[in-house]
Formats: sequence, C-alpha cells, structure tokens
Amino acid sequence: MQSASTHSTSASDPKGLLIGWSIILLWVLSLAFLLSYPISWTNPLVYLAVLVQMHLYTGLFITAHDAMHGGVSANKTLNHLTGWVAAILFSFNFYWRLFPRHHAHHRHVATEEDPDYHLSGKFWIWYLSFIRQYVTWLQILLMAVAFNILKLFFPVENLILFWMLPAVLSTFQLFYFGTYLPHQGEIENKHHSHTQRKNHIWAFFSCYFFGYHYEHHDSPGTPWWRLWRLKEK
Repeated sequence: MQSASTHSTSASDPKGLLIGWSIILLWVLSLAFLLSYPISWTNPLVYLAVLVQMHLYTGLFITAHDAMHGGVSANKTLNHLTGWVAAILFSFNFYWRLFPRHHAHHRHVATEEDPDYHLSGKFWIWYLSFIRQYVTWLQILLMAVAFNILKLFFPVENLILFWMLPAVLSTFQLFYFGTYLPHQGEIENKHHSHTQRKNHIWAFFSCYFFGYHYEHHDSPGTPWWRLWRLKEK
C-alpha cells in the first residue's frame, strides 16, 4: 500500500494546476454571475444552477484534497497554495487544519481513530460526526461576516440559493459518495473500502470519481482526474 502522503509528480504537472485552477475559476465566475441572476421559482435553470454550484463546491474540496496528497503540482508551494485557496473558498475551510485529519483517515481507515468514520454506521449520526470534524465556530463567524458584507451588494435570496445552499448540499455529496458508501459495513479488503461499479460518467458526476474509493486508497497520490484509469486496470 502506498503511503497516504504519497506525492504524484509526473501525473500532476502541468495538468494538475490547470485542472485545479479551472475549477476554482469556474466556481468564482459562476457565483459572480448567479449572485445577480433574476430568480424565478418556475425557471428550471435556477434549480440547475444550484446543482452546478453544488458540483463546483465539491470540486473545490476535491482539489484541496488532491493537494493534501501532492496531486495538484510537484511544486510544493504551488500545490499547497492551490489547496489552501480551494479550501478557503469552500466556506472558509482551513487547509492546514484539514491536512492532518485527512491523513489520519488514510492511516486509520474505518477505525475509532479515523476522524471520518463513525462506528454506528447510521447515516445521520455519521454525517453529523463528519460535519463536526470539518466545521468550526470560526468558519461560521467568517461566513456570517461575509454574508453581511455581500448582502450590501447582492440580493439575499441569491446569496442563500447560490452561495450557501450549494455548500450545504455539497457536504452531503462529499459525505455520501466519498465517505458513507465507500466505508459502510464490514469490509474485508486491505483498504476497508468499497468501490463503485465502473461507470465513468456517473462516477464523475456523483463525486469526481471518488466512488472509485478502493482505487483512491490504493494510490492516494493519483489525482481525481486519473482515478478512472486505475479503475480500467
């Protein structure tokens, strides 16, 4: 098994930086557009926009996650900077706080020492435990301050619908496809991880290929956009 801190070098440059910053830029541009978008509850594009923002939020977290494994760039400064920016944009998460917790997950997967795991196996109890690992009072304070500043310039409805709600929905996407399904129940393999059946389109839209979770634990330095290749093998 590769170490959880494995760095993927040839796999990450130059595409890793391009892909990581493309997700960041798409999130910024999409949000900037949607914060002034006229909301009509009968317009299906409004609901589609919420889902797109949710998926881009998930992409931010996945980018930060890949940076924790060195999968964004072989240049450590650029790698960690990209991860730090992506984490901050995801509701003021702090990259260097997430870093040791995620590596603890890889070292102690599906045990009491795994911060992402809950022995109950029950969805809502596990989800709340998962959220407590990643949400702090400082984040909530910073979100509140940012909200009160942004509402001076943008409609409150847009802020809630396109900035806040997609972030919350994204936590469910990340938890369900990236933690709950992969580590649910008794698993006998060496990584204590399930994996999705091979369907690359569904795997991308569900959680950036992280349903291929055994493959991720088997090669943690492989960035999300190459996990499908491991599945092919």
